[in-house]
Amino acid sequence: MTDLIPTALALLCLLTALLPAGLAAVNLFALRRPAPEADPGLVSILIPARNEAGNIADTVRAALSSVAVPVEVIVGDDHSTDGTAEIVRALGDPRLRVAPVPPLPEGWTGKNHACAHIAGLANGRHLLFIDADVRLAPEGAASLTARARQVGAALVSGVPRQRTETLGEMLTVPMIDFLLVGFLPVPLMRRRADPALGAACGQLILFERAAYAVIGGHGAIRAFLHDGVRLPRLLRAAGHRTDLVAGSGLATCRMYRGFAEAWAGFSKNAHEGMATPRALPVWTLLLGCGQILPPLLVLAGLLGLIPPLALILAATATALSLATRAAITLAVRAPLATIPLHPAAVVVALAIQWNVLLRGVRAGAATWKGRTYPVSGA
Repeated sequence: MTDLIPTALALLCLLTALLPAGLAAVNLFALRRPAPEADPGLVSILIPARNEAGNIADTVRAALSSVAVPVEVIVGDDHSTDGTAEIVRALGDPRLRVAPVPPLPEGWTGKNHACAHIAGLANGRHLLFIDADVRLAPEGAASLTARARQVGAALVSGVPRQRTETLGEMLTVPMIDFLLVGFLPVPLMRRRADPALGAACGQLILFERAAYAVIGGHGAIRAFLHDGVRLPRLLRAAGHRTDLVAGSGLATCRMYRGFAEAWAGFSKNAHEGMATPRALPVWTLLLGCGQILPPLLVLAGLLGLIPPLALILAATATALSLATRAAITLAVRAPLATIPLHPAAVVVALAIQWNVLLRGVRAGAATWKGRTYPVSGA
């Protein structure tokens, strides 16, 4: 009887490791980089920027280097105090504009307000929103618009290749790709219009302009932080198609610099994602049993604390978990060091979510670009 419990637990670990492994195998085949196609239609590349002096010149130059489609670039200067606007103006390209963002109204989050403002100034048939730290590849805009035309999608998004240069970044940022590739059924998402299957990466989102206007654009989610979740679901609810593609070849991004910045950044979005009383226990079971517990059981087996069958099952689950992480890592061109760090990265991800859910207002607030956002969902 005592042997049955660890064996059953190891079997549960294997079964929960199989889910992301199977989905990743399917999704890595489905999530291809779209081929660019020449298109005479104007693409408006829209960049909300607040105190981005260290990033904005390279970001704008990359956007202006787009090929195969004509582009205009509009930078929304959101009350920067570090010379962001002056840096952009000094680039002196006729396709480039700096648009001062009006004061933030009550009930709006900063990024949504800036995005809504510059979208209203755009002339393009497609609106491509990128963050101020995203470097578009020359064919990035043309690839996204080509995919939108091919499948009739009102929204096409992808996760840029994430640059992680510190241990703290490697313990946090790679979970974006793991959760997306390992848990979103992409073929089902493409076949069904269910809003719950809608997903996007807020760092890189292309909209068909008319559809964006119909749902109210960023104004429809003015009080929310997670545009990558809210906007595709609104489009789907309105009868539009949304799609995801492999984004690692379309753009690059260094999302955060260090562990503290990553913790604050992921915390501010937590209550609109996993950190809900219904969702988080399920995620904890899936991620804890499938990704964290297997190597611990292997260690217990090597110490003779669990029976041989449980050790075999746990070792198989561990190998499956790390193989899944390795396959995703290679596909998205993440650092190889993130593979052995994977169990610890899952622990950190769950710690962020549980901290926000359980501590409520005591979890504090995320301060971002001089603005403070509650991380409790209040």
